[in-house]
Amino acid sequence: MHLVSFSVADSNVPRPGVLQSDTVIDLAPVYDDTLAVIAAGITDLKSAAAHASHKLSEIRLLAPVSNPPRIFAIGLNYRDHAAEAKMALPSAPVVFFKLPTAIVGDQDAIVLPQNSREPDYEAELAFVIGKGGYRILATAWREHVYGYTIINDVSARDVQRATSQWSLAKSFPTYCPMGPAIVTADEVADPHQLAISLSIDGETLQNSNTRELIFKIPEIIEYISSITPLLPGDIVSTGTPSGVGMGRTPQRWLQPGETVTVTIEGLGSLTNPVVAE
Repeated sequence: MHLVSFSVADSNVPRPGVLQSDTVIDLAPVYDDTLAVIAAGITDLKSAAAHASHKLSEIRLLAPVSNPPRIFAIGLNYRDHAAEAKMALPSAPVVFFKLPTAIVGDQDAIVLPQNSREPDYEAELAFVIGKGGYRILATAWREHVYGYTIINDVSARDVQRATSQWSLAKSFPTYCPMGPAIVTADEVADPHQLAISLSIDGETLQNSNTRELIFKIPEIIEYISSITPLLPGDIVSTGTPSGVGMGRTPQRWLQPGETVTVTIEGLGSLTNPVVAE
């Protein structure tokens, strides 16, 4: 099932739905939002109590979850990216947060703020927690993953370098493009065997596979939940491969007028234009 959030007509009120080809099946008013769908564990239309349907051309897709409890992100989780960042391989997952106020959806603009001169891109696979828990064993990880989505972990590198804490540099408004859908876990046989790429205006700048992750999803779940209970709707972005602008010679930053597309096998593509503030 491809869970989406959408709005109809001139309303910006998000509604939960299921994307099927060129149609969105409306899950409101039974569920207030996609977070409620996730918490209820709904992964197929038979149990979703669906109502009306809308043509895709008649609605606006939003970020699949606009109100997650938390967005965890993992840094330096591909060997080649750690190398281009000139940082040692971590001995434990490097965890930081992106703030939910940074979330935007597919086709929404990435707005480059005036107080940063080094905006960067990062293609990432993210997973969404369904069943929460504390001190979850790695062997039980599948019981807790609701599904998968795409995140572009946009980063202000100059702000990031100014401090040892990364979260604010990753949380400018629009710095967390997400979507277009959450693909439920039953449709992804192995999240650690997915091609992942990023292109700008058709030029491929990142091209890898999630099998290259240093810390894979079972380890990430066990580690984070050993410290804080995971909650339904928590999002965990698993890190980016090499090819980011910071690691290039010369360095390559996002520019107004460009269009960025992240593609992950089985999940689709997340596309965002870039504009100046």
